[in-house]
Order: sequence, then C-alpha cells, then structure tokens
Amino acid sequence: MTTANSKPKTIIALGLEGSANKLGVGIVKHVYPAGIPTDTELQPEIIELANVRDTYNPPAGEGFLPRDVAAHHRATIIELLNQALADAKITHQELDCICYTKGPGMGAPLQAVALVARTLSQLWDLPLVGVNHCVGHIEMGRAITGADNPIVLYVSGGNTQVIAYSQQTYRIFGETLDIAIGNCLDRFARVLKLPNDPSPGYNIEQYAKRGSKYIELPYTVKGMDVSFSGILSFIEQLAKTKADQYTPEDLCYSLQETMFAMLVEITERAMAHIGSTEVLVVGGVGCNVRLQEMMGQMAIERNGKVFATDMRYCIDNGIMIAQAGALAFARGFTTPVHDSWITQRFRTDQVHVEWRT
Repeated sequence: MTTANSKPKTIIALGLEGSANKLGVGIVKHVYPAGIPTDTELQPEIIELANVRDTYNPPAGEGFLPRDVAAHHRATIIELLNQALADAKITHQELDCICYTKGPGMGAPLQAVALVARTLSQLWDLPLVGVNHCVGHIEMGRAITGADNPIVLYVSGGNTQVIAYSQQTYRIFGETLDIAIGNCLDRFARVLKLPNDPSPGYNIEQYAKRGSKYIELPYTVKGMDVSFSGILSFIEQLAKTKADQYTPEDLCYSLQETMFAMLVEITERAMAHIGSTEVLVVGGVGCNVRLQEMMGQMAIERNGKVFATDMRYCIDNGIMIAQAGALAFARGFTTPVHDSWITQRFRTDQVHVEWRT
C-alpha cells in the first residue's frame, strides 16, 4: 500500500439529503491514521458526528406534492443545519466539504436542497460534492454493518434494485419495470387511509402483523426484474369492491408476502450468479422486519447472512450523503458550482466508485 502523504489525514464532511419527503443533515469524520492510500480501497475510521432529520407528513390518505415537500425543506433546513453543527460540536470552519444529493429523486425538493448546498459552498468557501442517492445508501450500509462484498437489495419509495459491485461500479442485476416497492406500499396505504406518520409502509407492516389469511395476488417476476403496478391495481380493486370479504390486515399481509417473495427470488438468483453469501438490504423499505426475516431465511439456506440497518440509516438521512461524499472527496472528486445541477434520473451504475478496488 502506498499513500500520497504518510501524515495522518482527517476529512469532515457535511451531508444534505432531501430527495423526497425526508430532509436530513449529517456530519461524518473520516480518519486516515497513515494518510490516504492511493492504490487500495479506502477504509477510514468512521466517526458519526451528527445525523438529524425532519419529515414532511401530509394528512392520512393523501400523498405529498413536490412543491409542498420543497417548501418544507426550505423552511426547515437552516434549523436542521444549526442542530447538526451543535450536535457535532464543530463550526463550519472545521468542515472540509459539503455533500448534497444530486439525484435521483423529486425535482423540486432536490433543487431546494442543492440551492442551499451551493450557497453554503460559496459563503464558507468549501468544495461541493454531488452524491448519488443510492450509492449513499450502499456506502452507509457497508459502513454500519461491515458487509464485505454483498449483493445489495435497494428498496425504497422511488427505487427497487438488486445490485452487485464489480470494477468500480455498482452494477444493477435486476430492478422494477414500473413503480418502486415503496411507492406501491405508499399508494395502497392511501387506499386504506392509513396515517403517513411515521410512514405509510411502517403502518402497512403493523397491519400485516395482524393478518393471517393469505390472498393470492399477481406475482410478476420477469427474469431478474419485477413489476408491482399489476399487483397494486389488483389489490386496490379488492379493497374497494370486496371489503366485506377481505380485512385490511389480510390485504396488507398478502401484499407484503407476495412482493417480498418476488424480491427474495431475484436476490437469491443474483447471489448464485456471483457466488456471494451476503445480502445487504438498504433503503426505507429495508426497515421492514418481515422482509429481513424472509431474506434471512433464504440466506441461511445458502449458508449466507443478511445485513440490515435500523431506521436511523435505512430511511433517507444526511449522514449517508456525507459518507459517500467524503469517500469520493478523498479521491479528489468535487463538483464545480456550474455543474451542481440536480437530476431526477441518476442511475446507480452511472457512478465511478473510485474509492473501491
């Protein structure tokens, strides 16, 4: 291993996340006791300094509009920023870079947070680092769980992907062909008029725990890809036209069981393809205990193991953006202000993962 400079090196990164209805500000400290290596994977000592979050919750039975989410982020972000700096017990002079979510996500919320990131960069004379939202989830999951080289199941309100790492790229083995699993859960929660607090998916999970009658639903796996729009249309009709035959608890139970089985199938196939014995579940839906149980049973049968994080890290947060951004910054990556635009479509496999070998 060689280092650009053998002196100890520390990077303190601020992360701003606001791609959907969660607004997060995080601060992470990376310590390289022998300097930053130039020819090996970066494995710094990671110290979490702050991780604060605020959520925009519309009334039960309603979704959230991008303009309303953006207004929430604009109204809340300075307060969260001050709280994060206070929690970290540092001032902005001690920061090395400002990391923000470049995409994917909802346009208006992304733009609101990117504007703040650009402003802080110029006020504080600090470099910007644009971060892919999914890569942030993966890197935070790897850091927290210690997973070595897992198959990654990324499941959230806007994304559903099965991912494996190869040659400095997180490569997508399979994904949804239409809507994300979290979006499917959210939309069905609106049909049942379940509360949005703490999240629609969490409330569906609680209903599902009380369900016992399995209702056969469309099961759509196409090769390594999945589709959730058909199952959503089918179960919406059951809830609206046959409410006297099926309880909300049984509907939620059946929806979870069916969709999670689809995810287990394509994840297991990816594990077999690359010979992996590890699964890392990231994203907001990754908090679901039943999904972790089903994935864990599959992994046990393959002599493998499942890694997952709790709600502090699986739900969108600022520190995951700081984590991925700090790694990229250590390799010399920055985003010039004139390139600090956002994009709603930013695929996981478009990122050059230079900090891994």
